[in-house]
Amino acid sequence: METQSKNSTAALINLSTLTQYFIPFGNLIFPIIIWSTNKDKSEYIDQQGKQTINFQLSLFVYTCILAMIAIPIIIITVIQNASFSAFINHDDLVFDEFNFNNINGVLTVAILAIILFIFMKIAEFFLIIYASLKTSNGDDFKYPLTINFLK
Repeated sequence: METQSKNSTAALINLSTLTQYFIPFGNLIFPIIIWSTNKDKSEYIDQQGKQTINFQLSLFVYTCILAMIAIPIIIITVIQNASFSAFINHDDLVFDEFNFNNINGVLTVAILAIILFIFMKIAEFFLIIYASLKTSNGDDFKYPLTINFLK
């Protein structure tokens, strides 16, 4: 396989992860398809494909952990601080007297988890673009904080 073609395929594997913004789990589906059809043609494509898929799987694990932290804390905080004298009035659910005074520091952990998730997604976007540029030039690229699921 020609070197430029290998580089383009490796860059395409990285760029295909951006399909997550249009297709659910496109960040895993399309890189796996492109990598699995081209991994035997070049060791460079195989290595960069594994790196990309490992990064996306790592981000999925990190997102699940952050969700397991943030979602229960937010739900418990709302339940504890909402008055249960909620009533239905003209098909609207109304909460009387939501008490902001009892919100404790645990909610700060949930807010930090949400902020960390936002920063993680922004960093992911820029890392994908950077990885695509590096691999299109034939340079090896290793994503940071990646768990090696595929070796």
